[in-house]
Amino acid sequence: METRTKVWLTEDGKHIIGAGKVNLLKAIDEGRSLSKACKKLGMSYKHAWLILKKMNERGDQEVVYTVRGGKEQGTFLTDYGKQLIDEYEASRTYIDETIGDDTSWENIAFKLSARNKLIGRVVEVEKGDIVSKVKIEVDPAVLTSIVTSEAVDRLDVKEGDELFAIIKSTEVMLAKPSRLPDKNEDD
Repeated sequence: METRTKVWLTEDGKHIIGAGKVNLLKAIDEGRSLSKACKKLGMSYKHAWLILKKMNERGDQEVVYTVRGGKEQGTFLTDYGKQLIDEYEASRTYIDETIGDDTSWENIAFKLSARNKLIGRVVEVEKGDIVSKVKIEVDPAVLTSIVTSEAVDRLDVKEGDELFAIIKSTEVMLAKPSRLPDKNEDD
């Protein structure tokens, strides 16, 4: 058995975009043509046109624009259309990763206690392409959390922010030395 989800973006309770509309916009972007996109996706031109019209109305912005005549003719995505795709894909990735994470289902019912939730202040953020280091001052120590750069952006983490450091035992490694040095041994 597997868990499945549907993701769509809404605005003021109105459905703006989901997987099908993302596929339509991507096909338009790829072929620079609404009719080519329709052929690729096996849908009628009128149906695709009505989908775009509804998206424009619900989002109060155009998702595509058309240039007629000349070398540069075609149908192109607006910045808003590109933004919708990016937001949808980021949300879809987040949901897929959460569902695919074996520990995430434990976290749905996970109750935080004083033992695993520490309040601190961000003293440094080292942002990388994929992962970032966030140093959090939790008096009297400084903790370093290694998280995805996407999470740092999504949470808008910056120096001086107050936040919780949540400690999960599944993320802490323990080891015993095979032999402790004797106090009298030379180095």
